Amino acid sequence: MAAEPLVVAICGSLRETSYTRLALEGALAGATASGARTELVDLREWDLPLFDPDDRERGDASRLKRLVRDADAVLLGTPVYHGMVSSALKNAFDYLGKAEFEGTIVGLLATAGGGSYAATLEHLRTGVRTVHGWALPHEVGIRDASDEFENGAFVDPELEQRVRKLGRMAATYARENPHARE
Repeated sequence: MAAEPLVVAICGSLRETSYTRLALEGALAGATASGARTELVDLREWDLPLFDPDDRERGDASRLKRLVRDADAVLLGTPVYHGMVSSALKNAFDYLGKAEFEGTIVGLLATAGGGSYAATLEHLRTGVRTVHGWALPHEVGIRDASDEFENGAFVDPELEQRVRKLGRMAATYARENPHARE
């Protein structure tokens, strides 16, 4: 593992003014402050057709697989839609598997329009376990996300610190992960 780990964040929101994307940018700032290289996967800019198990290499699938496989840590961010992950994130995740996630540190983040995000984070944890990733115990759920940002910045400094901590932990544990791929 390089002294400068690569932390990749995948944004499951397609909204132009996405609170999920803003939060992931904050987490990546925490990772950068901890000495990591970072990259944000904005799914609005990727060609990932609806997953078809008979054709797993469509669009940018190979590029996404390579990026996640090369990452030392991955942050998964999603808006909460009906208590579940967004279809955009689920579709991207369907293209990925054990070859990409095994032994990889994974941080989880969910933004809710209301107050409920627990089931969404649980779905993400289940998916990460299934592909043998290592979900961080620190995860971030943001209630009433539209109230937590103003002009692209966090309103609550404590929330901002929790989000940045997610990125710091991803970078730190990626360096120290004894189960990381060789």
